[in-house]
Amino acid sequence: MDVPVTYAGMVYDRTRALYDGEVRAEGIDLRYLRTSVEELFWRQGRYGEFDAAEYSFGAFLAGVEDPDRLFDAIPVFPSRAFRHSAVYVRADSPFHAPEDLAAGRVGTPEWSMTGSLWVRGILGEHYGVDLTAIEWRTGGLEQAGRQEKSTVRPPERFSVRPLAADATLTDELAAGRLDAVITARPPRRFLAGDGSLRRLFADPRAEERNYFSRSGVVPIMHVVVLRRALLRQHPWVANNLRLAFEAARAGALPQLRDGAVCSSSLVWEADYADEEVALLGDAFAYGVEANAAALHAVLRYAYDQGLTAKPLEPADVFVPSTLTDAKV
Repeated sequence: MDVPVTYAGMVYDRTRALYDGEVRAEGIDLRYLRTSVEELFWRQGRYGEFDAAEYSFGAFLAGVEDPDRLFDAIPVFPSRAFRHSAVYVRADSPFHAPEDLAAGRVGTPEWSMTGSLWVRGILGEHYGVDLTAIEWRTGGLEQAGRQEKSTVRPPERFSVRPLAADATLTDELAAGRLDAVITARPPRRFLAGDGSLRRLFADPRAEERNYFSRSGVVPIMHVVVLRRALLRQHPWVANNLRLAFEAARAGALPQLRDGAVCSSSLVWEADYADEEVALLGDAFAYGVEANAAALHAVLRYAYDQGLTAKPLEPADVFVPSTLTDAKV
């Protein structure tokens, strides 16, 4: 009898075959619940509602050293993104370069937000920004009262305080009480095109290309977590689910590169896909070995920014049986 597992996550081209049932995990009766990321991360982080879930990598790292944590992770990364485009300032701001942020007031939804973790690390490592000289503020982007999903205590060298209970990052930025906001989800005002906000980097894609050429890293945003109680009873579930995710993503990129039809609403999707493959290779690869550079970078940033109490290695983060593959 298959083991019932409820998984919650977004549905991507690389996971759709699992969602539709075209790919099944051996020995697992998978119920795939399509859930928006903010709701999903809150429900999983605070209440542990799902047997398995797509989850914020930063929030997971903030709790990974807790021996009583509810979940373990497997090296499946459903979401990845460069985040140079995630830094916003007012249109009339004198800030035009990363070094301008030093001694400024910068907001972000959560200290443990993965996109913010990466941006802070990149600003410090690749642009020489003194992160401790910045006044950091946390709170909801569009709705007041947002809280951290996990317990995180930034080191004392960082000045981190929440916004007032009735304040939002977007309003504080527009009013001049913040100089910049780091957010994975663009502010509504920016998307509406009202002209009041702009990105700090005038050409973020060029910055992202340069970053990749220097680092070889496509930043990891989300990870798949599994209930530890489930793994104690059925340890094989970790690898069987990992293999199913691998099988589901196998057809996604070839479909994008097939110029016979458009699988998305992008007319030149095959050209875009070919260009990305030429530049990035297999950008959505799973596994520890294929992601060594990205994992070592994010684990270093997590320690530097206080998400972890000590420097961690990938072996400290993922289910041990998923760290390597059998060789023939």
